[in-house]
Amino acid sequence: MPRRILIVVGHPDPSADRLCRGLAKAYAEGAEQAGHAVHQIDLAALDFPMLRTMQEFEHGAIPDSLKDAAEAIVWAEHIVFVFPLWQGTMPALLKAFLEQVMRPGTAFAYPDKGGGFPKALLRGRSARLVVTMGMPSVFYRLWFLSHGIAGMRRSILRFAGISPVRETLFGMVADASNATRAKWLGQMRGLGERAR
Repeated sequence: MPRRILIVVGHPDPSADRLCRGLAKAYAEGAEQAGHAVHQIDLAALDFPMLRTMQEFEHGAIPDSLKDAAEAIVWAEHIVFVFPLWQGTMPALLKAFLEQVMRPGTAFAYPDKGGGFPKALLRGRSARLVVTMGMPSVFYRLWFLSHGIAGMRRSILRFAGISPVRETLFGMVADASNATRAKWLGQMRGLGERAR
């Protein structure tokens, strides 16, 4: 069954030769060849403010530059986030983006009266986190317990109802050979074909 796929490239460096952009492109190619509908957002090409207050988060409007992105998240059935690991977690640009678009009314809704847990509004969607890093990925998983991306998975995506959230980690990217990079691109094309 064809799916609606959103790919979010979260690398702050706009350089076209970043591995994250190559991985995202390979995923998109595989998905489009398999008949899936694909929309892509490159955060390095967007200009948007950071949230600074709870009042703004809960009651402010999504910036005009991100309205299409918020609509794409609601439109998508599967969301792929591609980003480098910076200081153990996602780059600040990606976090700022998520704070803007994963707001009340888009990602979740507060209970009408009194207490209670917020209602997840993005149920029925799945996601994949594709993360590049300088260290071996097994070291990040076992020693650091994938803490940075675990927070994104649990506190942002699953909180909004997105599940399952799968992960693909590429480690030691700076020293990767051309053959290894070609293998990674092939892996991403395969995931795109299957919308996984």
